[in-house]
Amino acid sequence: MTTTAPRPFGRTLCAMITPFTATGALDPDAARAHAARLVAEGCDGIVLSGTTGESPTTTDAEKSALLRAVRAEVGDGVPLLSGVGGPDTATTLRLAREAEDAGADGLLVVSPYYSRPQQSAVEAYFLRVAESTGLPLMLYDIPGRTGVRIEPETLLRLADHPRVVAMKDCSYDLLGATKVLARTSLAYYSGCEELNLPLYAVGGAGYVSTVANVAPRQMRAPLDAFDAGRTDEAARLNGLTARLVELMMASGLPGTVTAKALLDAGPVREPLQPAGREAADGLRKAYEELLVA
Repeated sequence: MTTTAPRPFGRTLCAMITPFTATGALDPDAARAHAARLVAEGCDGIVLSGTTGESPTTTDAEKSALLRAVRAEVGDGVPLLSGVGGPDTATTLRLAREAEDAGADGLLVVSPYYSRPQQSAVEAYFLRVAESTGLPLMLYDIPGRTGVRIEPETLLRLADHPRVVAMKDCSYDLLGATKVLARTSLAYYSGCEELNLPLYAVGGAGYVSTVANVAPRQMRAPLDAFDAGRTDEAARLNGLTARLVELMMASGLPGTVTAKALLDAGPVREPLQPAGREAADGLRKAYEELLVA
């Protein structure tokens, strides 16, 4: 039952945290160690400098340094994507070029947020990024954060561009995703852990997961079972992750905060604040229960 969906960046990707030292500086050594663990425990690829990687509060130089450090650790066989999207097209284009220079294999490009542009402007934005670089693009639809959708009809047009190859979907619109999957060759990656298996079952390529920072093997297991034709087991394994996913991604705390509460990866940068003691204890309990399940 192995899916035939295109997988330009692999199947199981982690949206990696950015480790900081106790004083809040970028910690390249910790980043290298964390990336090595993710690959060793089942991540096919890594997304750096996304929202989980605290891209709004890291500098351009830090983004490049992070990418170079992780590339030096994992080598050329692991796809590395760099998050470059934002509310300003000129800044996005500059970040895209810098990510290409630093050795990225692809770009994660979120829709322009806050200004809520119309769909024609959203389309023009992505085309400008695609024309500014030789790297393939994974578009990122997360309207709950950006305030604007990448509508399915817009995606159908964007899919005609040769460098628009993938989608990270946090729209919670399975019908829209199915429509685009049926009419394009875009690789659809789930960006919402609770939809990893459902989207995969209708032709998705895999996922880009924050929870994979702390449980990479457990997040991968349902997809492995599904590919082996063990659909009942896939559903069971998927259910085992539910409590941790809920606490990490739907408890009111950002995924960056909850992931760092479970990892020795330094502080978060303001305006984020660390998880409180009660939340951290609950996360730890759910994590330990998943590990022994």
